[in-house]
Amino acid sequence: MHLKYYLLSLSVSFFCFSLNAQKKEVKLKFVETSDIHGNYFPYSFIQQKEWVGSLSRVHAMVQSERKIYRNNLILLDNGDILQGQPSSYYYNFIDTVSPHVCSEIMNFMGYNAGNMGNHDVETGHKVFDRWISQCHFPILGANIIRTSDSNTYLKPYVVFKRDGVKIVVLGMVTSAIPVWLSENLWSGMRFDDMEETARKWMKVIREKEKPDVVIGLFHSGQEAMMLGGKYRENASLSVACNVPGFDVVMIGHDHIPDCQKVMNVVGDSVLIINPANNGVLVADVDMVFSLINGKVKSKRVSGTLTEVAKYGVSQEFMTKFAPQYDAVQKFVSKRLGYFTKTVSSWPSYVGPSSFVDLVHQLQLSISGADVSFTAPLSFDAEIKKGDVYVSDMFNLYKYENMLYTMRLSGREIKDYLEESYYWWTNQMKSPWDHLVWLNDNFSTNEERTTFKNFSFNFDSAAGIVYTVDVTQPKGHKITIVSMANGTPFLMDRMYKVAINSYRGNGGGELLTKGAGIPQDELKKRIIASTDKDLRFYMMKYIEKNDTLCPQSLGHWKFIPEEWTAPAAKRDARLLFSH
Repeated sequence: MHLKYYLLSLSVSFFCFSLNAQKKEVKLKFVETSDIHGNYFPYSFIQQKEWVGSLSRVHAMVQSERKIYRNNLILLDNGDILQGQPSSYYYNFIDTVSPHVCSEIMNFMGYNAGNMGNHDVETGHKVFDRWISQCHFPILGANIIRTSDSNTYLKPYVVFKRDGVKIVVLGMVTSAIPVWLSENLWSGMRFDDMEETARKWMKVIREKEKPDVVIGLFHSGQEAMMLGGKYRENASLSVACNVPGFDVVMIGHDHIPDCQKVMNVVGDSVLIINPANNGVLVADVDMVFSLINGKVKSKRVSGTLTEVAKYGVSQEFMTKFAPQYDAVQKFVSKRLGYFTKTVSSWPSYVGPSSFVDLVHQLQLSISGADVSFTAPLSFDAEIKKGDVYVSDMFNLYKYENMLYTMRLSGREIKDYLEESYYWWTNQMKSPWDHLVWLNDNFSTNEERTTFKNFSFNFDSAAGIVYTVDVTQPKGHKITIVSMANGTPFLMDRMYKVAINSYRGNGGGELLTKGAGIPQDELKKRIIASTDKDLRFYMMKYIEKNDTLCPQSLGHWKFIPEEWTAPAAKRDARLLFSH
């Protein structure tokens, strides 16, 4: 009898407790931008026309959503925001006294955190340290280590508290930066493996912070590969799957839009989301939490990629930054010289071209080297006959690479070219085959999905005369006839080679996999380096000479010509409608 009354009393007490329990639903929104590449304004200062995407449109979207979510909207950037358009270049290297336009814009937009990207590091300490110091929010980098004391160079993670929910965002960048960038740009730093770093910090985060949500903000793509024999590139998916604890992993770097859920090693679901580049899309993540008595009892996570075009351009943004817009427009409108003919990048993909050979000529002139290597860096760009302006230089040369002079043997030069043309050209079996190695399902309006391999690795050479037999397999395509001046080319002789810093540090692996030079030995081969980026010296060269007559040097050709000449025309029509 007493037991019956006891159980009844217990039931009543539990019922009363349930009635008194405080239940609450909390909705949070996370918006991620990534790989903005200087696209702050809805205008391309390179092409001198209106532009899709941009932070001006992202701001319109965010302001619209903030009307609903208010402080429960958390805005994050995932790196590569300091390089690409003249708008970033101008405040990186020309006007270094004014507050950096990027930090000013991000502060205005109310970013809650940022992350370092490889192209942000590429700007060098003077630029990225200045930018970081001017941001009113943390820039993250858990795997960027200060070599002097082995502490993190930047804050590894940031904690947010919203309506009783505790959120931790852990930031990391690809560890492969030493393969691409000159060490002087990142002196005093090292870049640790992302998965090892994530394991270390996840333990700290779980024990110290006891968060309700953990978000990975990783400037790294999905398709993992080893570069330079020791750097794991594009490790985001590996981290998401192999390191338990992440609810969402926001990624970037590879410019490939994605939104999917994967299962990690303990069976938990992880949302993977990537808004690609240029601010055309944002990663739009919604989280709904059920709280009882202030404790999170359940959560739902969903994500989508949202196009910002439908929100229009923020006029508040444009008014606020009109002076900076005008300053950049004035910079790119400066006349440098005169071209006697129009040059276009598209012929560079199907043979020698005046576009790429102009870069070769400039590199040889600036460096005094025997041989020059370079690739077409713009997919379908054109610089018209007539006056040439600063804006045209961003079409001619896309990146802020330094110019190296390196010492390579004749054999290494040949093997370098064998690797390049292997990635570039199809091995033709008949006259009707493609000359260029294309993806099976290629798209003619998207460079990264058109070619089987990255086209920024399609290096040709100047200073030597050679043929490329596209019927032959790798290792047997290249025949070097002579130096450009007719003197013999010798396999065992050492030559001075002009090459950009990305390639000279091992980027694209043409020097390592191709020429067979170990990653650790590349630095020893560098004879000289420019102090400023190659584009700067190109602008100075054109200003000095005023009138240039761009023309193909004719130092190389595809053979057999009865196959390759018609194939080149077919592929040009297919890819570029030319």
